[in-house]
This record gives sequence, C-alpha cells and structure tokens, in this order.
Amino acid sequence: MKKVLFLDRDGIINVDHGYVYKTEEFEFVPEIFDVCIHARDLGYHIIVITNQSGIARGKYSVAEFDTLSKWMCEQFEQRGVIIDDVFHCPHHPTKGKGDLLKVCDCRKPEPGMILSAAKKHNVDLNNSIFIGDKISDMQAANAAGINNRILVASQYGDQSDVTARRVDKIAEVLAFIV
Repeated sequence: MKKVLFLDRDGIINVDHGYVYKTEEFEFVPEIFDVCIHARDLGYHIIVITNQSGIARGKYSVAEFDTLSKWMCEQFEQRGVIIDDVFHCPHHPTKGKGDLLKVCDCRKPEPGMILSAAKKHNVDLNNSIFIGDKISDMQAANAAGINNRILVASQYGDQSDVTARRVDKIAEVLAFIV
C-alpha cells in the first residue's frame, strides 16, 4: 500500500484568489514545491483533493478545470514532482446549478474524494498525511481515517475541537512529513 501526501488545492498549492481556473490567475504558494520534493524523497505519493464549487456555480467548466489541473501537474513535473491524481468535487448543496445542486459524499467535509483516491491508488490512509487550510479539510481527512492532519492557518477561522497540527505557513509542514 502507498503512503500519500494529500493536498487541498486553493490556499495550499495556489494562493486562493477565489474561483481560480486560468493559468494566468494561478499563483503557487511559496515553498509548496519544497514540501512536495521533501515528501517525494520520503516515499510519499501526491494526490490533490479539492472542492470546486465554481463549477457548480457556473463560473467555469469541468473542461477548464481539467486544463488548469493538467498545466498545474506539468509545473510540478518540471520540478521533479509527480502528482498521481487530482480529485475534485463539482457540486454545491445550495448554490449549484442544475444537477450540480446537490448534497454529495465527495464535497469536503465528507470523505468521498479521499476514499475514492484510496481505493483507486491502494492508499494506506493510516500512514498518509493531509494538508489543508480549512476545517472541512481536516474533517474529511479525519472521517477517512487520516491521523496526520495539518491545518495551515488561513482566513477561514479555526475550531479548537478539530484535531490537527496547526502551522502558520506551508513551509512549517516540513517538520511533520517524516
């Protein structure tokens, strides 16, 4: 079984400017490549787990998201890091349009994307890590059985009852990837 470094996208891989779907709007978070290289060197695979309500809201299409994801993965590959997969939830329970307006088991805080990734890629969740910037990331990781959860301080507030290691910036997670 594989150990995986699961990464949220907006706020962890890229600066969260809100509904980012174009390469010219995609700004990598400083040190994200260093974190991923460190994880790779320790034998971790990398998988992205991201809510994309902009699709549900009609702000961009799945095709535009896929194009950006392919470009993002190429940027990592140019730096020697392979992203094994990108899982996204295109739904929203209250603001989605058409059949994307729904409650689903893939939108974080639900663990559906993580569990799908684990099944598809033979992941050892107990020895994996999840890095996110929202409480919903930590809730999804916890529900999926990931014990090593790292919450990067952000604009989204905090809940002390959610168990996670807390850091102020992405560079500080290096100490917790062992």
